[in-house]
Amino acid sequence: MRAELAGRAQQAVDRALAAGADDVWAVAQQSRDVEFSYRDGALEKVQDATSRNLSIQVYANGRYSSHQTTDLNPDRLGSFLAQAVASTAALEPDPHRAITPAELFEDRPRANLDLVDPAVAGLEREQRLEWCVSLDEAARNHEKVISATSGIYDGSVAYAVASSNGFEGFRNATYCWLGTNVTLKDRGDRRASDGFYAGGTHVSGLPDARAVAEMALDRALVRLDADKGPTTRTTMLVDSRAASSLVGRLLQSAYARSVQQGRSFWSNLHGRKAFSEKLTLVDEPLIRRGLNSRLFDDEGIAARKLPLVEAGVVRNIYVDTYYGRKADMQPTTGSPSNVTVGTGNLSLEELVAEVGEGIYVTSWLGGNADGTTGDFSLGLRGHVIENGVIGRPVGEMNVTGNLRKLFGRLEMTGTDVYPYATILSPSLVFTGVDFSGG
Repeated sequence: MRAELAGRAQQAVDRALAAGADDVWAVAQQSRDVEFSYRDGALEKVQDATSRNLSIQVYANGRYSSHQTTDLNPDRLGSFLAQAVASTAALEPDPHRAITPAELFEDRPRANLDLVDPAVAGLEREQRLEWCVSLDEAARNHEKVISATSGIYDGSVAYAVASSNGFEGFRNATYCWLGTNVTLKDRGDRRASDGFYAGGTHVSGLPDARAVAEMALDRALVRLDADKGPTTRTTMLVDSRAASSLVGRLLQSAYARSVQQGRSFWSNLHGRKAFSEKLTLVDEPLIRRGLNSRLFDDEGIAARKLPLVEAGVVRNIYVDTYYGRKADMQPTTGSPSNVTVGTGNLSLEELVAEVGEGIYVTSWLGGNADGTTGDFSLGLRGHVIENGVIGRPVGEMNVTGNLRKLFGRLEMTGTDVYPYATILSPSLVFTGVDFSGG
């Protein structure tokens, strides 16, 4: 497969150059996605899809365009590429658009990231069904269960990259996920629900299917008899899974594009202490079996560890080559890989005890965050913390504030890193947080 995809990418580069392009970036990709969906004791859906596509970026006479096709027929591909080059000539010039400088390809790591598991390609229908049955039986093992929907999702993606200025790269990765969502009968006509999914690049890294479903059921059961939360200012403990999402909102405008366009509260923060000293964020592309691990990014920039925030001090943001030129910033990488959040030395139970009184957030329910100002308002589900223990479930409440100020009040971080995400965060504790409820 590698040779075939690499050949397609290089052929696209050669043909586009022959059609008049000055520079070309080509990506040939192949993917397979398999889904088994199981609902209330019966197989509901089976899907097995394989796709191939070719995408190119054309640079010609100071102009730029990008194109994609799923038609890889050699006879028609030449026409597609010629038309792509011709259409580029009709665009307005953009002096900031240029192919990635070759020096950014240098020192590409040679680490074995172990992203491919042959066992994924070898999965049989019987194994997927066995997982589905185990998930379903465990998830419905309670008298209050109304319904449970379980799923198995596995597949692979491979792509080869070639450029007119000498870049050649290949990435191949597999994935396998399983999990379930559970709905319970609550008081009157109310419903309680939650779910849990686990996955990774290798089958051997998956937890037991029954254990995953039991986690989903337990998360739903503790939602029974939830009341409206209080309106208060108090300490907020964010569960590690929910914390991953919260950190993602913090980073949503940590990009050169947002900074250059005046839409980021990260502007002018480089080298400054902008957050709590408890906050350390590092982009780490070389984690073995990491969900977003890679040896190079979408522009071919060689992968390396990128400190984003060190003890509250901003060290870097995500800078691609285009907006780096426009904003006069040195390119780092244009997209995140795996982001690790610095851990503390307390378990979740110890964090709860330290908090004493507050709100424990287990999931977010919509809301928004403004990347320009950092202001946010998020719906949530969770529990009241009373006398150092997790108490009654609460919902129908919001937390509001400003992301920069919130992470400036980060008081403690746990040891319980949530592993099933590209942002690897432990539970986080914030002080002086405003909640609105019933």
